[in-house]
Amino acid sequence: MPGTSEEMNQNSRANVQNCNGSLEEKLDELRRLMGKTEGDPLRIVGVGAGAWGSVFTALLQDSYGHLRDKVLIRIWRRPGKIVDKATAEHLFEVINSREDVLRRLIRRCAYLKYVEARLGDRTLYADEILKDGFCLNMIDTPLCPLKVVTNLQEAVWDADIVINGLPSTETRVVFEEIRRYWKERITVPIIISLAKGIEAELEPEPRIITPTLMISRATGIPIENILYLGGPNIASEIYNKEYANARICGAERWRKPLAKFLRQPHFIVWDNGDLVTHEVMGGLKNVYAIGAGKI
Repeated sequence: MPGTSEEMNQNSRANVQNCNGSLEEKLDELRRLMGKTEGDPLRIVGVGAGAWGSVFTALLQDSYGHLRDKVLIRIWRRPGKIVDKATAEHLFEVINSREDVLRRLIRRCAYLKYVEARLGDRTLYADEILKDGFCLNMIDTPLCPLKVVTNLQEAVWDADIVINGLPSTETRVVFEEIRRYWKERITVPIIISLAKGIEAELEPEPRIITPTLMISRATGIPIENILYLGGPNIASEIYNKEYANARICGAERWRKPLAKFLRQPHFIVWDNGDLVTHEVMGGLKNVYAIGAGKI
């Protein structure tokens, strides 16, 4: 029989300690680089709660979430999305099939709301699902519990690191809103974009617009503080700790320490200075997939 969720998390963290130093050492190194003082936790926010954005944020929560005095991790998603009865019933079946998840929900007195949702006595919201560690796009894979924030200003106003888990088609408009909340900031945040996709711009001359460039234009954050992370990654495989690798691309000042911070035994992150090439290749992957009839 598999161990409890907490036991599995402890084993996972123990394995990560063999990957370029202990978790706390890697976190402390990044905190120093970002000028964090004692008692001021590093604040990491995932923006967008689709499968990849949720898994990536959950990966960090699973590894570093127990170091609460040094790091706070949360995820933002739009509020008010209602889950239909069929989805609620499916989630209920998943919950009952996972003893560790069931034990966790009962311990937190959260089990009743799923019973009520399945019986139709109340509406179940996506936010509640994510708070209990489920991703709507990946229902069969309960994630570690995530702190969910549905108010964008609350989520990002003091964030040190923002992870863009939005589709490229939504990146510009959301980060234009975020800019309004960063007007009074003294420090400049780091943004890691997971988005794959490109846009075309014809004026003043034809060029390709990548998500990192969209973010820089929308927020005024210099491109040196915006990185792209991508690779042949499938969210469910990474959640299940199947071997995968990715590259984080951007300015050397941040990509090397972030590659070390993000690296896991099963998720190897390399660093590369060629931001534009790797980001464009990531966007073209979807074009090739459409052409091959994969999506």
